[in-house]
Amino acid sequence: MKRTYHLTAGSIDNLRLREERLPQPGPDEITVAVRAIGLNFADVFAIWGLYSATPKGDFTPGLEYAGDIVAVGENVSERRIGERVMGVTRFGGYTTHVTNDHRYVRPVPDSWSYEEGAGYLVQGLTAYYALKNLGDLRTGDTVLVHSAGGGVGTQAVRLAKAMGAGTLIGTVGNTGKVEHTRALGYDHVLVRDEQFEQNLDLALDGRGIDVILECIGGKIFEIGYERLAPMGRSVVYGSARYAQGQDKPNKLKLLYQYFTRPKLDPQNMIHLNRGVLGFNLIYLYERAELMDRLLDEMSAYDITAPHVGATFSFDELPDAVRAFRDGGTLGKVVVQVRENS
Repeated sequence: MKRTYHLTAGSIDNLRLREERLPQPGPDEITVAVRAIGLNFADVFAIWGLYSATPKGDFTPGLEYAGDIVAVGENVSERRIGERVMGVTRFGGYTTHVTNDHRYVRPVPDSWSYEEGAGYLVQGLTAYYALKNLGDLRTGDTVLVHSAGGGVGTQAVRLAKAMGAGTLIGTVGNTGKVEHTRALGYDHVLVRDEQFEQNLDLALDGRGIDVILECIGGKIFEIGYERLAPMGRSVVYGSARYAQGQDKPNKLKLLYQYFTRPKLDPQNMIHLNRGVLGFNLIYLYERAELMDRLLDEMSAYDITAPHVGATFSFDELPDAVRAFRDGGTLGKVVVQVRENS
């Protein structure tokens, strides 16, 4: 048996624990006894029912985990029972056991904890795909990374440096995150406050931005877009401005934000020679061969373990989602799973 959180989308308060039968893995699958679960903004929007890939009806949220392999399918030769692995899944991660395709896991480095393993793949893949495949990062490029103190931002600064980026500018939501974020290696750390636009111009010192990792939306998106260099790329992978400090979304406020969102004129984009690209990780998950290749490419970069900023117990998982939603955490928020019955 396994213990699993499930809900019908609409509110964090809908999350409920139940016991389910633990299936045997299929020929190409493995079963992992989960020891840690990583939280992501996509989880919050899926729980609210605002994520386009949210399953219909009753479902289990969660995109990443780490744990021990307890069963392998007959066609699986790359993995073994007892191996420590970290993995990604197309929902279903809020559980004590995960069964999925063996191509979606990688060994947890010996020096990493389960919690660090659970905090790496989703945000590492997001940062890597955004910088390399979509952002086409070149040596010396100026890079702007929003939510720089979070999981994606932590991975982005390390990867961008390894890829030869020039000036790295990170942004945070409040002054309490500046010192931690600067220590990650950013050349400039700016607070997204009333002085943000002015301070960004000072940091740029006349340069344009070559690559933006955009996850805020609204006015922040516009400020960055207006400062893109010729051939500059804004890679959009989220919209945190929709996040609200409550269990279920305020639909009127969301509608207002949606209808007042930034709108671009494609003809003007030609004149300005700028680009906007968007993606979500479900696209990669549904293309197993591409994700498998990206994971291999990422392993070539000697990236240190992610920073785990907060941990919660499995029984506290709804509170962990709330803490993550409110944006007061630094680094990765992880749920520890100590029992796998």
